[in-house]
Amino acid sequence: MYTELKAAAPESLAYAAKLLREGETVGIPTETVYGLAADATNNNAVAKIFAAKGRPQDNPLIVHIADMTGLEGVVKEVPEDCKKLAAAFWPGPLTIIMQRGDKIADSVCAGLPTVAVRMPSHLVAAELIRLSGLPLAAPSANLSGLPSPTNARHTFRDLQGRIPLVIDGGECSVGVESTVITIAGEQPMLLRPGYITKEQLETVLGKEVLLSDAILNKLQEGAVAASPGMKYKHYSPKANVVLLDGSAEAYQAFIAQHAGAGVFAMCYEEEVSSLAVPCVVCGAREDAAGQAQRLFSALRECDEKGAKIVYAHCPSTTGVSMAVYNRLIRAAAFQVIKL
Repeated sequence: MYTELKAAAPESLAYAAKLLREGETVGIPTETVYGLAADATNNNAVAKIFAAKGRPQDNPLIVHIADMTGLEGVVKEVPEDCKKLAAAFWPGPLTIIMQRGDKIADSVCAGLPTVAVRMPSHLVAAELIRLSGLPLAAPSANLSGLPSPTNARHTFRDLQGRIPLVIDGGECSVGVESTVITIAGEQPMLLRPGYITKEQLETVLGKEVLLSDAILNKLQEGAVAASPGMKYKHYSPKANVVLLDGSAEAYQAFIAQHAGAGVFAMCYEEEVSSLAVPCVVCGAREDAAGQAQRLFSALRECDEKGAKIVYAHCPSTTGVSMAVYNRLIRAAAFQVIKL
């Protein structure tokens, strides 16, 4: 298959919408990461997402809508908690899991009675949803398991020859996938951390939001993935990633002791001058949002520079840093060295 890469312009968006209505897949920009979009009501179209990505079919997809009217038929009903969260965070990087409606293709939900929905704030994504007239299923537009793409170049590199079109809408402003909360149970639960934090969700809902154990730990053997991004190894470059948990001084000393061919450090801006190996910068030490925006590009850069092993500084597990930790721990397949 020949893959076209087109800048976001009225004619290319009209062409993308036509492809989506015809049951094809299109790489699209969102504020979080680039998505691989298809008609969420069409099982055959959704099957092309799984095929292009090499994605296991037990991993549910997120449905993207342009406005609140888009929830009709996508969800069974719109709970009060959804209305509160939507008023505060939509459009934006928040996915809400609710009881599914009868409009959505079975393959989107991976056999679950629930559906994950979000309303992207990226103007190109929103316009494509409107132009196509469809709710769009759209996981990250990468080959399954690799770091998510945050620009059109990454998307094109991963999916060239697998999909007909990638729309270039520039760099993603958030850089990690959306926060995922389920309100389908008795109490809201955070299933995937992101730019919108647990504390922000609790403030809006006025009640505690539980934290899924699978955010900071491995998904238990045989457990069902209720949300994208819960799998054991995910977001991973070809290089072997290992997290180092300790002070800046201990991190520096460890890397000096383990320097060698193919050894890289994924570090903060402030640490570059003190490290004895090639460095890939993932942001400033105190800028969690900047680290999130830079993370997947940094992981891809490690491969581009020929890294064989990457020692990454372990972030904290609070606020937006929880999202960075969640992605890194999976990129590292839960390899953590306590310093």
